[in-house]
This record gives sequence, structure tokens and C-alpha cells, in this order.
Amino acid sequence: MTWSSLSLSLIDTCWLFLALCFLVAFSVHKASPQLPGEYRKSSLFTLFQDLIRYGKTKQTLHQAQWLRVFDVPKRWFWHFYAISVCWNVFLLLLSFNFIYQLQSYPSWLTGMLEILRSVPSSDGQAPQLSTVLVQLLLCVHSLRRLLECLFVSVFSDGVMHLVQYLFGLGYYIVLGLTVLCSDHMAKGPGTLLLDWIHVAGFVLFIAASLLQHQSMILLARLRKGKSGRVETLAHRVPEGGWFELVSCPHYFAELLIYISLGFVLGGLSFTWWLVVLYVLFNQALAGQLSHDLYISKYKSYPKHRRAFIPFVL
Repeated sequence: MTWSSLSLSLIDTCWLFLALCFLVAFSVHKASPQLPGEYRKSSLFTLFQDLIRYGKTKQTLHQAQWLRVFDVPKRWFWHFYAISVCWNVFLLLLSFNFIYQLQSYPSWLTGMLEILRSVPSSDGQAPQLSTVLVQLLLCVHSLRRLLECLFVSVFSDGVMHLVQYLFGLGYYIVLGLTVLCSDHMAKGPGTLLLDWIHVAGFVLFIAASLLQHQSMILLARLRKGKSGRVETLAHRVPEGGWFELVSCPHYFAELLIYISLGFVLGGLSFTWWLVVLYVLFNQALAGQLSHDLYISKYKSYPKHRRAFIPFVL
């Protein structure tokens, strides 16, 4: 979908629904201290907290024994990125084959795109070059995150809910299809022109990726000694870099990465900005949960730090 037509397709509706769900979850969490005590002790509220928390933010949650059956290790995060690399590289190769060999996408993929976009596949919106560039950057992002999970991050015994795990497995599958939903599916190579907004997107992508990588290194160092070996799995106050401004700069960087991909698409895809809206509320919730944990756990935690957007949130 483009800005000139605001009728929502199926994929638009899905991303808007997810964005609203996380906005509601964020709002409920922010309002929870003012809720009646009996409500905060209810099974429904406990289930809500169980579904929105993971890792360190879940360790303080008083779970019923039956809920723990659905917990899986947070270190399984690497599964998400492994699937993303395989799936999105596959889609990227199909796009190269489509552009340079003039071989259309497989019928099953074209059918899926038609259902998701609610229009025939020939009625697209974004330049092919922009779409392929976003596919390429998404592959680079997923590969970097996979390598960070495997070789940089130091995971504790934190857990996440099975629903979160299954959601994560499907997330990058749908994300890859969403990128293709921004493609006009025209025959031939399409436009090869790059505008200033594409360049701005590239620059922002690189800067945000470096920020996220630096933040992951700083977090890993909290558990490693000077020798580089893991010495503790305890949580400590992050320091250095953008941690001096926010509690979760890696979440802020994630948001910037998605914004940068919107620029690389030329700013034309309304569908992608719905994805950005979802990422905003998703990361806002995760950042706020971590921020609240730091404040409650460390009495001397810097008061000037925001949750994940410098000087704002």
C-alpha cells in the first residue's frame, strides 16, 4: 500500500493489529501501579505479565507452577535469526532470479502475496531496486544478530514464554513477505535510480547497526572478566556508550534500523511504516520493563536515563 491509497490490506491489518496490541500492553503496564491490588494479584494479570516479560524482567514474576511448563530458554533467541537468515536469503535469491533472469516468483509465493496484499500481484507499489536493497539489508541485520547471539551475548538462565518463542519463529517469515508486499512485481530490472532518501536510509542503517552492536558488546562485558571469560551470570548496571542516556540503547537501535529500511524503500510503503509502528510499541514495552527493573533493583540507578528513546521515553 502507498500513501495515496489508505485501504488496508490483510498484511496492513495484521501489522496494525499487532501495533495496537503492544500499545495496549504498554499502556496497561504503565497504569498497573494504579490498579487495585486484587486485580494485580489475579490470575489474568499474572498471565498478562507472563506473556509480556522475558529474560531478566521475568525473574521477579511470581508464576504459578503450571505456567512454568510453557517456559523455554531465552538463549534460544538465535533460532529466530537462523530462520530469518535462511528464509530471507532464499527470498532474496528469488528476487535476483526474478529481476535478472526474468523468471517470476513461484506460484505459491505469488499466491501468498496476493492474499496478503489483497490485490493482484501485478499491482505493486515500491521500486524493485528498493525492495531488493531492503531484502539485502534485512539479511545482513539477521546474520549480524545471529552471530551476536552465538558469539557475543552471554545468556543467563532466563526464560521466555512458549507463545513468545513461536511468535519469534514466525516473525521474520512474515517480515520477509512484508518486504515483498512492497514490491510492484513489474517485469524486468525496474528503476535503478537512488535518491537522497535511499542514501540517508543506508547511512542510518549502518549507524544504528553499529550502535546496537556496541550495546551488545557492553552488555556482554558485564558478565566477562578482563580475560574475556564469563565470570558471572548476574545482572549489573550497564554503563558506557548510549547506556548513559537510556537503559536499552539496543532497543532504540532496533527501531532506528526499521526506520532506515523505510527510507531505503523510498518512504513510499505505508505497510512498512505500520511495521515501524509495531516495532516502536514492542520495543517501548520491552525497554520500559527493563528500565523499571533497573530502577527497582538499583537504588543509585541514574535518574536522568530514559527507557529506550533518549530524552523522550
